[in-house]
Amino acid sequence: MRNIVTRSPNNVTARVGLCRGRLHWVNTELVAPVLSKHRLVMILNLARISLLCAIAIVASPTSAAAQSDYPNRPVRVVVPFAPGGVVDVMARLLMQGLSERLGKNFFIDNVGGAGGNIGTRNVAHAAKDGYTLLMTSSSFVVNPSIHVDAGFNPIKDFSPIMVAAASPNVFVVHPAQSITTMQQLVEAVRKDPTKFSYAHSGVGTTPHLSGELFKLTTKTDIVAVPFTGAGPALQAAAGGHTPMAVLAFPAAISSIKAGALRGLAVTSEKRLPALPDLPTVGEAGYPDLVAETLIFIAAPAGTPSDITDRLNSELRAIIERPDIQQKFDSYGFTPLALTPQESAARVSQEFDKWKKVVLGAQLRQGQ
Repeated sequence: MRNIVTRSPNNVTARVGLCRGRLHWVNTELVAPVLSKHRLVMILNLARISLLCAIAIVASPTSAAAQSDYPNRPVRVVVPFAPGGVVDVMARLLMQGLSERLGKNFFIDNVGGAGGNIGTRNVAHAAKDGYTLLMTSSSFVVNPSIHVDAGFNPIKDFSPIMVAAASPNVFVVHPAQSITTMQQLVEAVRKDPTKFSYAHSGVGTTPHLSGELFKLTTKTDIVAVPFTGAGPALQAAAGGHTPMAVLAFPAAISSIKAGALRGLAVTSEKRLPALPDLPTVGEAGYPDLVAETLIFIAAPAGTPSDITDRLNSELRAIIERPDIQQKFDSYGFTPLALTPQESAARVSQEFDKWKKVVLGAQLRQGQ
């Protein structure tokens, strides 16, 4: 219990009891011999104002101290996919670095299901204290447009920490095809679309959406053939079961190098060191096909900015290390390390872009 005493201009003292932020009793010690009802109301109002000021004074230093010593306990980092995927691997790489730099354990919690929706919703509803984070892929900005019941909004429900890295997709054909360029592919599809279908790694993945963006941009119509992951989609194209495929770049690198698939163009803005002879979609004449899988790190909306800013700064230092950049390159990702403000803009841009593709291709589910 904390006692607060205040004195009114009329020389009337009001004493209030403060315990756990609540007003428990009021005792007036009247210096004036007579106390009117009006004056009593004035005293109580004065006491209430004094109480609120005291709460603010007491609480503010405590709140600031709680943030300044962040983290003071382990931090849970939700990866909304099963262990072993590229997001999981990159999360373990970066969170190990954060654990070493900040002296507390940043541990991975794989909460898979519903294409990433379950784990992402879990973080959206977590405490806004920096002790529950999300590390995810482009499903973060795609799923709310595809699934009516996704249960989260990437713009409203999260505070961005960083867009850490990007990896493009690649258009490939079976080497038995005479097609060697994107232009030849478009001409062949327009000539006889019934001969073409494309394999992709699953509904709503960026390879799938890149294929649909190709159809919308070139005004062609080819059948999309979904598979349960990049591996089966790659095998279908390499085995000649589908004449072409749109694949995540990391999954296709070794097959293109080995000649099992022929790469036509990569959907990045610049050529990539892993396959320097492979042109970009912009160089091939289709700049609107630029599309990347992004790695997002975020916290629940309302997380204090000094926490998200500090995490961004620490992550940036980790990503700038040569050994980490070498790891990113081996995974087929380009480091970005965007600021929280840049990340927020990129989230909004990606959300709007893929929403247009989803609606244009009529992919929305659950309506």
